[in-house]
Amino acid sequence: MAMKKRTIAILGATGSIGKSTLDVIRRNSRYFEPILFSAHTDQTGLLTLGKEFHSARLVLSGQNVQGTSSAERIHYTGEEGLFQAIASAKADIVVNGIAGSAGLAPSFAAINAGCTRLCLANKETIVMAGSLILERARAKNCHIVPVDSEHSAVFQLLEAHGRDNLDKIILTASGGPFHSFSRDQLTRVAPQDALVHPIWNMGAKITIDSATMANKGLEVIEAVRLFDVDADKIEVVVHPQSIVHSMVRFKDGSIYAQMSKPDMRLPIQNALFYPEKAPITVNSLDFSALTLTFESPNMEIFPLLSLAYQAARMGGLYPAAYNAANEEAAALFLVGKVGFLDINVIVEEVLQKDWIGRLTLESVWNTDRQARDAVADIVTQLHRK
Repeated sequence: MAMKKRTIAILGATGSIGKSTLDVIRRNSRYFEPILFSAHTDQTGLLTLGKEFHSARLVLSGQNVQGTSSAERIHYTGEEGLFQAIASAKADIVVNGIAGSAGLAPSFAAINAGCTRLCLANKETIVMAGSLILERARAKNCHIVPVDSEHSAVFQLLEAHGRDNLDKIILTASGGPFHSFSRDQLTRVAPQDALVHPIWNMGAKITIDSATMANKGLEVIEAVRLFDVDADKIEVVVHPQSIVHSMVRFKDGSIYAQMSKPDMRLPIQNALFYPEKAPITVNSLDFSALTLTFESPNMEIFPLLSLAYQAARMGGLYPAAYNAANEEAAALFLVGKVGFLDINVIVEEVLQKDWIGRLTLESVWNTDRQARDAVADIVTQLHRK
C-alpha cells in the first residue's frame, strides 16, 4: 500500500474508541505515528501509553496530576492544556473519541490546528454544531470522516454509489438491553441493568443512551446534518444482531447494506486509511451461521427517538438542547437521582421550551447551559411529586 506515514493524535485515548484505535495502529505501525494522547481522568492509563509510545505528548484534561514523578511525564493538564497540546502537535490525523458535549471544542481545535482528517467518533460535535463544524472543516481543508459504525457505513455506501439518487438512509439500532421490555418493566430498571449491552462494549454514557435509544436519536440528528438530508429521509430499524451497520435506499428501490461483525476496529480502520482500504483485521462473516432480524422501533416506549426526530426537524438550537438535556438526565440516572423513565420526561419538557435562534458557537454553548439549568428545575419538580 503506497501511503506515507502520518502523525496521529488520539483524544480520549484510554476510552473504548481510543483503545480500539490503538489496536488498529499497533497492527499498522508503519503507517501511523502517535504523537499525542489525551485522557480526562485516567492518569494510570495515560502513563501506560506514554511508556509504550515514548515520543507522544500526554494530556490529562480533567483533573490535576497525582504525584511528582507523574507530573514530569504528563505534558499538559486541563481543558486549556488540551487545546494547547492539539495546536502544538499539528497532527495529520486526529481521532476524537471523547464522550459527550466535551468533545465539541476539541473538534474545532483540531481543525484549527490544521489536521487534514478528523476521524469523528464524537457525534455531539455534529449534533450540537453541525453546519458550523462542517463549514470550518471546508475552510481549513480538513476531511471529516465518521467513526460511528452506522455513519461509517452510510459514508462508505454513499462514497461507493453516489448520493444523486439517494431516497432514504436506513440506520440500524441494536435496540439495547431493553428493546423487548414493556413500560412496566422499564419502571424497575436500575443503572447496573442498563450498563450491560448485549453486543457492544462501550463507555457508560453511550451504553445508557443505547438503552433509552437516545443514542439512535442522536445518530438521526447527526445523519441529517452530516449527510445534508431531511429527517424524513432517515429511517431507523431495530436489528439486534448488529451485523448490518446501516443501509441506503436509492430511488429505483435498490438497497445497499454494509455488513460486518460488530467490531469498532473496522470503522476506525476505514476512517484512518480513507480513501484506501487496509488488509482486514477482523474476522469475516460466516453467512451459513447468520440469522438476521429487523423490526420497527417502539417509539411509544422509547420516546427519545421520536423526540430526536422532532429536534432534527426544528433544527437550529433544538438538537443542542436535546443533547444537553439527555446528557444531564442520563448522568442523574447513573447516580440514582432519577428513574429510567424520568429521562424521557426530562428531555421532553426541555424540548417544549423555546430554542429558536441563530446557530453560532456562542448560542450553542448558551443553549447547552440553559438546557442543563432547565433539567435541574425539572428534577426538583419531580422530587416534589
